[in-house]
Amino acid sequence: MSDAIDLRPTLLIPDWPAPKSVRAFVTTRETGPSQDNFAAFNPASHVGDNPEHVTLCRRLMQKEVGDERPLLWLNQTHGARVQQGYQADAPEADAAIATSADYACVVLTADCLPVMFCNRAGTQVAVAHAGWRGLAGGVLEATVAAMNTEPDDILVWLGPAISNAQFEVGPEVYGAFVAVHPDTAEAFDHSPYRMGHYMADLYRLARFRLEALGIEHISGGHFCTACESRFYSYRRDGGKTGRMASVIWINN
Repeated sequence: MSDAIDLRPTLLIPDWPAPKSVRAFVTTRETGPSQDNFAAFNPASHVGDNPEHVTLCRRLMQKEVGDERPLLWLNQTHGARVQQGYQADAPEADAAIATSADYACVVLTADCLPVMFCNRAGTQVAVAHAGWRGLAGGVLEATVAAMNTEPDDILVWLGPAISNAQFEVGPEVYGAFVAVHPDTAEAFDHSPYRMGHYMADLYRLARFRLEALGIEHISGGHFCTACESRFYSYRRDGGKTGRMASVIWINN
C-alpha cells in the first residue's frame, strides 16, 4: 500500500493559546489505511490490527511531524510515570516531556483523556494519558512536577475523551477519588442504569486535579469519544478498536 495523498490522516488541531513554537495534533479515524474495526487510521500496534497498516499510519504521522524528529512511543500502563528523554524502545510510562526539538511526545487513547501541556515560552511540552486510574494515581501531578515550572506558566489542553453521559463506573472508581479529595464527588452523578454505579466526568476530575496544583489556563474538554464517530471508543466499539494518537513537540 503506497503513501497516497488520500491516506493522510485527518487531524484534530488543539485550540489553545500555545506559543508558535509548540505544535500538536490528535489523529482521528476519518481517513487512512486501516480497515474493518480499525478503520481508518490506527497507529496502535497492540490492538490486533494489521501490522502493515499500523506501520503505514505511523509513517504518515512521522511525515506530519517531520522526518528529522522521531516519535517517542510509550508502553502505557495506566500509571503515573513520566518519561524524560528519548528512547527508541517504547519505555513504560503514561506521560512524556520534551525540552528540545529533538523528538515528539505521543500517547494513545480511545476513551481515556489525553492532556497536553506547554509553558508560555514554548520551551517545554508534555502529554499525559489520563484514564481514571491514571488520574487517581497522580499522572497529571507527576507531569507538572516533571516540568518544574510555576503553575501560572503552564498552559493545558484537554483532548478527546469519553463524556460523563457515556462513562458509567462502579463504586470503586468513585471511592478512589472521593476518599482522597471529597470535593471530587461533584464529578460523579448517580447512574440511571445501575444501582450503586456512577456517571464519571473525566474532564471535571482532570480540572479539579490541575486547579488544585494552581493551574488556571485550561482549554478543551468538550469532546465525547463514545458519541462522535470520528473517534475510536473502547466502550462503544466493544473493546475491539483502534487508538487515536495525541502528539506534541517543539518546532524551532
